[in-house]
Parts: sequence; structure tokens; C-alpha cells
Amino acid sequence: MTFAEKLLTVPPPIEVAGRWIKRYHVTADPAGIAPEVEEAAYAMLPKLLPEADGTPPATFVVLHRGGDDGAYLNAYSWVWDNVLHFGGATAGQPVLGCPDRDPTHFITLDRPWIGCVWELPPVLHERDAWVRHVLAPSVPDLDGYLADRLRGGTTGGRGVGLPAS
Repeated sequence: MTFAEKLLTVPPPIEVAGRWIKRYHVTADPAGIAPEVEEAAYAMLPKLLPEADGTPPATFVVLHRGGDDGAYLNAYSWVWDNVLHFGGATAGQPVLGCPDRDPTHFITLDRPWIGCVWELPPVLHERDAWVRHVLAPSVPDLDGYLADRLRGGTTGGRGVGLPAS
């Protein structure tokens, strides 16, 4: 298998279960992730989120559509001020315990994996954005954090944050 970067798109943040969710989509398909896969993934999201603990309610997710039937949802939530809580779900991947190959039939992932090489670029960006907007200022700026998103392009790109819209 020859390695190739995948496409990275950055939809706007959404609110789910009282948390603000920054979104990253990864796929090799130029058409993006099918709407029914996206809808099924985000319906699963509340099961992956931690309880509120006083940390600004922010999460970032990576929704990845594999080259086969697999779909993967990684939810990284800020807790305990500066710690990432991970929750994962997968669909269409029987080797990971999925009951079928349906990319809209998500189950929670019971393995301690936090992401593959195509899913990890947002983690570094989000760490730096959290420091810039929440930890370093005297008053946390959740809106600034939500506006500071990795640029779309490819997973191997080293884009800087997007300006506030």
C-alpha cells in the first residue's frame, strides 16, 4: 500500500448536548462524506461526550470515511481544564466489532486507540488553539477558540488557523 494524504474539510462548529463541537472531516473522496454517514455519526456523538466539569464546553471531532466501508468518529473533549477526553465510534468495520458493513451503523469503539495518521493532524492544531485562547489569556475566550480552526486541504498540510468569521 502506497501512502497518500487524504482530503480535510472543516465544516463550521455545531452545538451538541451543551458542548460546542469543532468539526474535521477526512476522506479520499472529493465529494466528501455522504450526508447519511455524517448524520449517523453526529447522532452518535452525545454517547461519546463527557459530563460537564467546569471546563469551557468544547470538543473537536474527526469524522473519517475510510477507503472501504469503514467510518470512524473520534471525539476529543476538553476536561479538567487542560486534558483531552477521548470517545470513539466506528461503523462498517466488522474487524472492530461492527455487526455489518453499513457505514451509518455506528457503535462505540472499545479499543484505546485515539486516531490514525490521517486523523491526528487536528489534534496538534487544537492543542495549540486551546492554549492560545483558553489557557494563556487571563479570561478564557471560547469564541476565539471555536473560530480558530485548522485550514482545509489535505491531512498533511500545515495550515494555520482560520480567521474568525
